[in-house]
Amino acid sequence: MVRALPSSTVIGDVTVYAATAAGPRWLTGRDVVVVDGRITAIAPNAGAGLDLPYVDAAGGHLIPGFVNTHTHLQQSVLRGAGEGLPLLEWLRCVGEFTVAATPEQTYLAALAGGLELLRGGVTTVVEHMWPNPSGAVHDAALRALDELGIRVVFGRGLADRADASRRWGMDPRLVQPLSEAFDHIDDLDAAWAGSRVDTALAIPNPRCLTPEGMAAVRDYADRTGKTISIHLLETTTDEDMCRQHADCSAVDYLDRGGLLGERTLAVHCVHLDEYGRRLFAERGVAVSYNPLSNMRLGSGAAPVIDMLAAGIGVGLGVDGAASNDTQDMLLALRMGAYLQRVTHQRADLLGFDEMMRLATRGAGRALGDPADHVGLAVGDRADLALLRFDRDFACLPVRDAGATLLTTASPRVVDTVWVDGEAVVRDGRSTRTDEQALTKSLLGMQ
Repeated sequence: MVRALPSSTVIGDVTVYAATAAGPRWLTGRDVVVVDGRITAIAPNAGAGLDLPYVDAAGGHLIPGFVNTHTHLQQSVLRGAGEGLPLLEWLRCVGEFTVAATPEQTYLAALAGGLELLRGGVTTVVEHMWPNPSGAVHDAALRALDELGIRVVFGRGLADRADASRRWGMDPRLVQPLSEAFDHIDDLDAAWAGSRVDTALAIPNPRCLTPEGMAAVRDYADRTGKTISIHLLETTTDEDMCRQHADCSAVDYLDRGGLLGERTLAVHCVHLDEYGRRLFAERGVAVSYNPLSNMRLGSGAAPVIDMLAAGIGVGLGVDGAASNDTQDMLLALRMGAYLQRVTHQRADLLGFDEMMRLATRGAGRALGDPADHVGLAVGDRADLALLRFDRDFACLPVRDAGATLLTTASPRVVDTVWVDGEAVVRDGRSTRTDEQALTKSLLGMQ
């Protein structure tokens, strides 16, 4: 484990996307002072006279690091897999790799995918691992993410219903007793205590847990306070199978099992109806919106506008690279807005401030972060991204920084990324990983 201690620095003379009493605003000419991994000041000349490392950020724009609420980093070596297949056939295609994946493949995939996230301004990733009885596979993914320095909510896969067809259960080769999986999570918590890794419970979908399994997961989650991440209603399969086998809707199946609560993060929810939205709002369930994956697999457009109107917290995710083909959060930011605009035929939906809420705070409560402000504020954790729009002429001239970030920015403009005040990306490159060696290893997998 790379023991990374919170760092201190002054980011000087920068334009800050800041939280104010009137809402988020761009404030020019500010120093951002970071002490022991926390922001202690945002003000002109706040760093003057301080004996701290200084970063000259003149001409740059500082934003909170993005929180990617859903991905499968093992898929980072499967780009383009199953192109054109419907979801269940695509799952079977990708699932064969999951069964056969070695620790070394998993390490390289997590390293490549995690680095791509960081270079796009992501400082926290919610990794949703598929169930896998191999402890070595999980250890390999965590070793890669720890090496990168990114903050991780690591979802350990859980399932207790086996079905080779995947229509009413999980691939039998990946199912293990829930008690063993819970013990493994306890072991991971002990091994990674004090690091940037937190564990969570990752459920492939409602079809993969029996009623007894749901009760066990609920009991464990209540005892440990962990987030439950679960794919739900990406297509109509969840609904069809729950009605056929359990004589109720997918949402009611989960609710009867006690899995809908404030620490539940429901992923996709493309087909979440009005009843489901109302129940989610009552239970405090958050949703991870994955627009690029939903478009790529032809799943549809999640009713995000209706979710927000119902009071549901919505976060943004990129999903795995086999269903998105990149780990580009800036692209997800843009397409997340555009997909809703074309669906509703309105150009005034999900502007920059609203999309920044989705990309930084939208699912915070489900992830154990109760803060609600959008933009940077004193007291915030120093998970930050410095953008330099002059790194890409496609962003110039910058008439409106927010509009530029939403409509044209790419990872090319991400200059520096800090996690806990530590610069883990500088000048667009990892400070912790040998990128040339990684590239060579990935090319060797072709």
